[in-house]
Amino acid sequence: MVGIKDVARRAGVSTATVSRALSGNGRVSEGASARVLEAAKELGFVVSSTASSLASGRHRNIGVMVPSVARWYYSQIVDSVAAALLQAGYDLTLYNLNEDADLRESILSEFLLRRRCDGVIPVSLELGRDELDQLLSVGKPVVGIGGPLPGAETYSVDDYEIAALATEHLITLGHQRIAHIGGHETFQTDFRIAGTRRHGYESALRSAGLQLLDSWRVTADFTIQGGLAQAKQLLGHPYDRPTAVFCASDEMAIGAILAARELGLRVPQDVSIIGIDGHELGEALGLTTVAQFPQEQGERTVGRLLQILQDPPTLRPVNHAARTTLIVRSSTAAPMA
Repeated sequence: MVGIKDVARRAGVSTATVSRALSGNGRVSEGASARVLEAAKELGFVVSSTASSLASGRHRNIGVMVPSVARWYYSQIVDSVAAALLQAGYDLTLYNLNEDADLRESILSEFLLRRRCDGVIPVSLELGRDELDQLLSVGKPVVGIGGPLPGAETYSVDDYEIAALATEHLITLGHQRIAHIGGHETFQTDFRIAGTRRHGYESALRSAGLQLLDSWRVTADFTIQGGLAQAKQLLGHPYDRPTAVFCASDEMAIGAILAARELGLRVPQDVSIIGIDGHELGEALGLTTVAQFPQEQGERTVGRLLQILQDPPTLRPVNHAARTTLIVRSSTAAPMA
């Protein structure tokens, strides 16, 4: 059986250099690294994950925690994180919490501490100081997605600002009767995305001196079906109908477009509709949106976590602003006279 000594002999380097080159831990010159990789390929040498973890103290495995893999945003994050980790030679252990508080506690207090994970990526989970300290105390760095975490680096969008931006886009077009389909109380846990986006909408209306009507603020479940049902109620009254609807997610906005069509309304001539996310179906439907690029969030998070594993930072952890962009398409226009 080919061993690390055979690779070292073929490449003309020490066994320690072979170990560093193949594990990615430690500095190796480009020339030496190339010779090691070529020698390993020629000899058909495959690194033993068990031996590598014993030598380096690393398991090349990252734990990822998400509230749900069924929703578009979370599935995009998981997809990009998995791809980035695979490219870097790491495995992924996925914990799908399904909004189960007891399961979350078990994962934080048992699974992540017992399983061989080098680091943790919590997605849209507002970990407390005790929860974070428990992970950090056993040498598991944390880089989160979705909001600031005390003592850990994170990547997130400003939900208040992007909601205000979406609403201001409608106001700039001349709309004064603007409704909102947001998330209901079920989604008020952790970083309170639903409430924060609603506050951004309300603030934009107040700043423009526009009226806030309770009947035009409804809630759904961030799904196409939820947006469809609520939009039918909002748009089904011809004498008290908003001219525009801001939806707290693209999936609900897509549901609103379908509802308008079922009711015989034209988008945007009869009603303008805008969402948040950057869902790929939005482009096909001409949906105006504030895109937040979840794939990019996942890639940046993995990159930063792997940097921390190689070289722990000495500076105070920060929350990095994730990129957002207003993408104007055909679902929004000035209201008809």
